[in-house]
Amino acid sequence: MNRNNESSVGMGHMVMRRAKMTPQDPALTYEGDTQTFEQLAQNIGKVAYFLKSLNIEPGDRVGYLGQNHPRFLEVLYASSLVGAIFVPLNYRLTSQEVQFIANDSGLKVLFADQFTAHLIDGYEDELPCKHLISVGFNSRGWTALDSALANDAIEMAGRSLIPAQVTESDTALIMYTSGTTGRPKGALLSHGNIFWNLLNAKFMEEIMRGTTLTCAPLFHIGGLNVTTHPSLVSGVHVVLHQAFDAKRILADIEKYQVSTMFGAPTMFDMLTYESTFEATDFSSIIAFNCGAAPVPLPLIETYLEKGVQFCQGYGLTETAPYVSVLSSKDSVTKKGSAGKALMFTEVCIVDASGAVVPALERGEICVSGPNVTAGYWGLEAATRDAFDNRGWFLTGDIGYLDDDGYLFICDRKKDMIISGGENVYPAEVEGELLALPGVKEVAVLGLPDDKWGEKVVAVAVIDDSSDISIKSVSDFLAGKLARYKQPRELHVVDELPRNPAGKVQKFVLKERLISRI
Repeated sequence: MNRNNESSVGMGHMVMRRAKMTPQDPALTYEGDTQTFEQLAQNIGKVAYFLKSLNIEPGDRVGYLGQNHPRFLEVLYASSLVGAIFVPLNYRLTSQEVQFIANDSGLKVLFADQFTAHLIDGYEDELPCKHLISVGFNSRGWTALDSALANDAIEMAGRSLIPAQVTESDTALIMYTSGTTGRPKGALLSHGNIFWNLLNAKFMEEIMRGTTLTCAPLFHIGGLNVTTHPSLVSGVHVVLHQAFDAKRILADIEKYQVSTMFGAPTMFDMLTYESTFEATDFSSIIAFNCGAAPVPLPLIETYLEKGVQFCQGYGLTETAPYVSVLSSKDSVTKKGSAGKALMFTEVCIVDASGAVVPALERGEICVSGPNVTAGYWGLEAATRDAFDNRGWFLTGDIGYLDDDGYLFICDRKKDMIISGGENVYPAEVEGELLALPGVKEVAVLGLPDDKWGEKVVAVAVIDDSSDISIKSVSDFLAGKLARYKQPRELHVVDELPRNPAGKVQKFVLKERLISRI
């Protein structure tokens, strides 16, 4: 193996280097089974050789559709070692949405587990994939990964694999974000973007030590790159859960002396309703890392009583994701803030003309730094529109910086709704609802919800002869949109409020609906 390959900032290359540094330390625990870094590296090497046996070459796209599992990380890092681009797919999407992403990215191979493979049943011939690989199950037309890796030749070859050379600018991931025009966009994240995000994480609070628990989905940038990948590269033990389970999380915090965990406020709130919450020993926790929305003060106070603080942050898929972090010591005094920009990332606020505005003045949040995406897969216009003439990334979020340089978010990107930590873009939902017979006009927005943070609500103008209910809306959207994107309430109105330019004034609708609550 040559020195250049050894010193690469590739995601997989760095994890393999970590394995050489601390081979016998615990790396990954799943369902009670713990792999050392040496064992994890061996599994990654085998998967990498398996990919090469499928003629996967640098630049090819490798997809993974499944719940949290060690195989997700092994395929991710193996893809890096062979120079391929990893494409994680949200298993909460519908078959139609999964099919679009698979074709848009041009997947050459797709891995899926037993919980998600049904999403492509009947669509196999419409996908670009040359290979369908099953994780944890056997099925006709699929190659079983476990059986393939049991081959002695693959195991021996995996140990001697020479990684492909990757550079900072080479794409490591294509992570799809819901599109404001009804189609998802694939954000390109390079190995350099991931590396600099790692450094941003290392220079914030000292949470990259001990043990981290991952229950947020790895297909999200938050689940993958807030603590999981930085922890593994740092030699920190990762306890991986297949999905969110409050009782198991509380038990494992004690069992593995967990020091941190990433999640949305909704997740931490759900923990407090578990019967074992009060008896749980949180003394090992350094801080809970929280994103997707500000942590409500009552929730902060509930955890402070348990001796636990929150480390809150702001980020996007396009920034890999760290932009700013509110340290745990400021979580009360700067309540509602997204914190300060991190070591290698800059933030400014601009007005409609693109001029930087002074403190306390609202405007669009712009981000610059080596962790920022180069653009979107196959979308030149969207890429061009995402940056200003200085090369700063335009987030579409409205906010301001206070006199101390703390960032506050006022309105979210393109009226985006965050429900249970999932991003929901109204334009996508509206596009589907307009196809429902009887709907003349519709506006989709988010309203406060005690459990999910926000709930998706539709406000519609319908034909006099139509009888549309929330049930008929749900029935119509079934199979078209993921459940978390579907409205939980329907309000029928005579007309939608508009400004002089004809644009629907969603803030007026929101004020009216909130006043009824």
